Amino acid sequence: MASDASLAGEASRQSIMKNLKPLQVMLGNWRGTTRKEYGDSKAVDLHEWIWDLQTDRKQPALVLKSDKSPYLQIARLTWVADIAKFSLTATNSDGVTREYVGDYTDPVHEIVGPDDKMHRVFRLELTQTEESAKQEGGETWQVAFSQQENNRYLLEIDKRRGKAAFRRYDTVSTQREGTSFALSDSDYGDKTCIISQGLGTIAVSHKGKTFWVCCSGCKAAFDAEPEVWIARAEQRAAEEK
Repeated sequence: MASDASLAGEASRQSIMKNLKPLQVMLGNWRGTTRKEYGDSKAVDLHEWIWDLQTDRKQPALVLKSDKSPYLQIARLTWVADIAKFSLTATNSDGVTREYVGDYTDPVHEIVGPDDKMHRVFRLELTQTEESAKQEGGETWQVAFSQQENNRYLLEIDKRRGKAAFRRYDTVSTQREGTSFALSDSDYGDKTCIISQGLGTIAVSHKGKTFWVCCSGCKAAFDAEPEVWIARAEQRAAEEK
């Protein structure tokens, strides 16, 4: 029988994942292009968002890895229940790591896109913490993820010195790589991710039975503890009856 501590820990973990779930539209591979020029051209990067359920088991997160982004080469986005805000830890191309906290300035909602399908949109704004900014001589950075449709978002980069107003430093236009992401499907059927409950895109198996996961992060978590995730999925199904 599970202890009270383990039950509380699992409840906290599921709460974090629930708060991150609306942001799953960002899962997958993207191509970003800056408006600001670096040298004689704009910076272009390829990056991927996945679930990370193993680095810190108590604190699930959505993580980004980029090949050439000047702003977010490695980033970890999670929900902090104690302050009821999102937290972002991001390292740029110069190896500088900054801590941000924030929330939606435009809440998650859906609109009908030009393809007549439902698209998820929101704007999540995060401001560098005072403690983190002190290490940079009072210069404070701000980032915002402005989801425009299922396959496009803007990364808005602002900064300020002292108590001045934030001013736009750069905007990165980001387009999903490859085929359309079918987030608009309200019922994924057999292709529901067994971990995140999003759209499953990768097949995994255990004891001859096939399941679906939405990203390589969920695949790694499933491969490490398949029976744990299967049991949780079965419990969800029982509670929904």
